[in-house]
Amino acid sequence: MKNIKYLSVAIVFVVMNIPQFANAQENKDTKGVKVSRIGLKAGLNYSNLFTNGSESETMRLGFNAGLFAKLPITTYIAIQPELYFISKGAEVDYNNPFVKGAAKFRYNYLEMPVLVVVNINRNFNVQAGPYAAFMLSGDVKNQSSSGVFDFEKNINTDDYNRFEVGIAAGAGIDLGAIGIGARYTYGFNKVGKEATYLGTTTYTFPDAHNGVFSLFLTLSLN
Repeated sequence: MKNIKYLSVAIVFVVMNIPQFANAQENKDTKGVKVSRIGLKAGLNYSNLFTNGSESETMRLGFNAGLFAKLPITTYIAIQPELYFISKGAEVDYNNPFVKGAAKFRYNYLEMPVLVVVNINRNFNVQAGPYAAFMLSGDVKNQSSSGVFDFEKNINTDDYNRFEVGIAAGAGIDLGAIGIGARYTYGFNKVGKEATYLGTTTYTFPDAHNGVFSLFLTLSLN
């Protein structure tokens, strides 16, 4: 939570100084939006797990931080590759023939989307494209009605699918060197690996897909 607190303070500071950044960038972008940009991005996100057999899910507050490059093809279209760290997960209430309870899943990924950016005008854009992600770490905290089903001590990062692919879509506002954006990403493959319980029953836990809504700031370095 300390990291999220410090990141929130940094975001507030940057937002308060948007006019200064915009004025500093004014002379670099006098002919429109066809300008290559390389920079930093960071923000907060709410993640969820879309899962089968759950009673309810509670979103997890996390953060994202990394790099981006905006490479124009025409005045109105650009390709934007990114590379950033992002935290995902959720709290899931489950109820199945074996046990019921709640599990808090926490995942950290290195994620790389490649987006097509359409500049509606000089300041506003929409963006969409695929992404690939690699799970750096993953753990779970469990509270169940049965002490026998104590998977918390037995599950580690290797019990999850380390690679994820999905789709990302969002919108952004460029104000000089500063940008503000919102984005939603959805993973196509399940987070959990298929496993066998008591040598007879096959299951996937969590039988879920990642979904993340992100708010972020960008800072162009050129």
